[in-house]
Amino acid sequence: MEKKKDLWVIGHRISPIAVSGNYDMVIGETAPNVPGPPPHYHTKLHELFLVVEGEMDFVIDGEPKTLRQGESVDLPANVVHTFTNTGSTTCRWVNVHSPKGFLSFFEDMGVPESEAGAMTKSVDERIINRVMKEAANYDMHIKI
Repeated sequence: MEKKKDLWVIGHRISPIAVSGNYDMVIGETAPNVPGPPPHYHTKLHELFLVVEGEMDFVIDGEPKTLRQGESVDLPANVVHTFTNTGSTTCRWVNVHSPKGFLSFFEDMGVPESEAGAMTKSVDERIINRVMKEAANYDMHIKI
């Protein structure tokens, strides 16, 4: 399988992993003090996060939870969640969505890493507004 290109998606470096199963997998990197997406849920997707380096603070159905290296969290459909890196080091994480299909959100909303200023462009107001407007098309329902 051909390696997909790395992207910057709303401030996070996303490295898609080619898989043969009915799920999408990416490796993400979040710098210190970078917030995640707005609180949201998926109606058809099950999601998993595994922290492989650093730590990440999650809010899951209103409850805070910090994941440290080697810890994971399962997020069934309809569970409202978000995350942020409040630590002092970059957090690396694995993210899985099942069934397959959510990778298109990263591809459509992301800025290719090879583009100059990709990280900054990924948090431009126009992209954030597009995410807010189109997220539901990817089964990402933002809870405002």
